[in-house]
Amino acid sequence: MITSMTTTGQVRHELVRTGLGELTVVVGTVSDGDAGERDVLLGIYFPGHWTLPDVATFGPRRTGEPLVAETARQLQEYLAGERRDFDLPVELRGGDFYRRVWAVLREIGYGERTTYGQIAARLGTSAQPVGRAVGANPVSVVVPCHRVVGSDGSLTGYAGGIERKRALLALEEPGPASRGALF
Repeated sequence: MITSMTTTGQVRHELVRTGLGELTVVVGTVSDGDAGERDVLLGIYFPGHWTLPDVATFGPRRTGEPLVAETARQLQEYLAGERRDFDLPVELRGGDFYRRVWAVLREIGYGERTTYGQIAARLGTSAQPVGRAVGANPVSVVVPCHRVVGSDGSLTGYAGGIERKRALLALEEPGPASRGALF
């Protein structure tokens, strides 16, 4: 579920170990109108992430955050080949165009691939701005930007590194990798 709420300023982060390396998971508390406040996932970042925001915006490092624990559990299930979709409250922060691109990314199914050009054609623009938006995706893996490839099927760009993109795509292919054999 993707939301667009107002963050109340209670942003914090935690480090999570996975088969792809240690991830920084950023969560925040948002005002949900009359329903009160709730936590949302704001970011998942790899070490050396190309588009890493200023880490000061991650808030303090805390342990024992329930949403971080749930995110870690779902990521581990995905990496073990036991999960295909994520069911996490996500807030994507960015301009209108970026959010439109990220919405298209959410529609790319497990094991499917699309190209930057195909997304661009769908949105009536060129591939370069789509590439920038894909690269700026703040919620790697959960919003599956790894499923976007070059027009010739080549692995081009991934903020978490090409080797991780290759591993994620291999995980989603039929065969031993889809049964969790990679990690």
